[in-house]
Amino acid sequence: MKEDQEPAPIRILIAPDSFKGTLTARQAAAAIAEGWRSVRPGDDVELLPLADGGEGTLDAIEAVMPGSARCAVEGVTGPDGKPRRGEWLWLPGDVAVVELAQVAGLPSMDEPSPLTATPRGVGELIRAAVNAGAHEVWLGLGGSASTDGGLGALRALGAVALDSSGKEISDGGAGLTRVASIDFSGLLPVPGGIKLLSDVTAPLTGPQGAAAVFGPQKGATGEQVDLLDQALGRFATLAGADPATPGSGAAGGAGYGFMAAYGASMASGADRIAELVQLDQRIRRASLVITGEGSFDGQSRIGKLVGNVLRRAADAGTPSAVIAGRVRADAGTWALGLDQLAGDPQSAMEQPARWAVAAGILAAQTLLPAGGPGAAVDPARHAGPA
Repeated sequence: MKEDQEPAPIRILIAPDSFKGTLTARQAAAAIAEGWRSVRPGDDVELLPLADGGEGTLDAIEAVMPGSARCAVEGVTGPDGKPRRGEWLWLPGDVAVVELAQVAGLPSMDEPSPLTATPRGVGELIRAAVNAGAHEVWLGLGGSASTDGGLGALRALGAVALDSSGKEISDGGAGLTRVASIDFSGLLPVPGGIKLLSDVTAPLTGPQGAAAVFGPQKGATGEQVDLLDQALGRFATLAGADPATPGSGAAGGAGYGFMAAYGASMASGADRIAELVQLDQRIRRASLVITGEGSFDGQSRIGKLVGNVLRRAADAGTPSAVIAGRVRADAGTWALGLDQLAGDPQSAMEQPARWAVAAGILAAQTLLPAGGPGAAVDPARHAGPA
């Protein structure tokens, strides 16, 4: 090929999760695409913002479901106890999709409060959806600010939780430490049941459980982690379901709470959304898949969206790459952290869109040099900056 000849156009699929607390999946995809197109304007770049049950689940499902509609609910309880606006998604067939992260997520709080944060607003959204005629509820779990086994949400749906003196416990993990009895008999019926979309396979308790693994991310100290783990164990003794069930530890144990109270079924949020958006077909049509998230680490391949996309790309024989806020584990392919480009994590978080654009530029230059053959996509040949 002559040096002045334009590279042959190829199809790029940009399919990230949200960069939690900084960029939505849609914003991340758009920024990476902007950078890529500035180097290779002739390429067919497809943007596919994704989610795995956590932040961005409503966006991802709404984008591919004709006839879906957002339904707003004012004054639901935020994780800090303050009223806020919430939304759920109406799907044809009288299905309601509720995203826990939207009303009970860690980014919703000014500062973490691991012992008092509550998912009560999630139950309030489910109640609003059922009262509006929803027959079935899909509940996306992920990004929770709380560690209370989902009890706050269940209490908003009619569960009663009392301490040893017969008084109602307070919300949050602190209240859960004092629970002595639980009554699920007054729960609001959900005729078609509740389906849980989880981004993790963690059990409820123990060294791989909700408190131990995710508590520190929510601001819990070592002592608080132990306290919360014991409280979740106490909850399991009272509720009766198996705390070892995969996904029980999702969203601060909300996975366990809804399985115990409603007999809710558990599914991989990444798999369910991948089916809805026909991800496998899109991957097979692409020459390269770029995915990403806020932090690519040891958890990314365990039920998380990015690991799911990388696995599907490998199965399809489609080359892949990762652009993340930071890269803390071997991605098995070309990977780049925005913190590497910005110089430090704080700078990357202050201007995430800017550095995501820069990452898209570097990816296009490194994986597909502007003058190189358009079909020669081989991330494995490039060590990358990670």
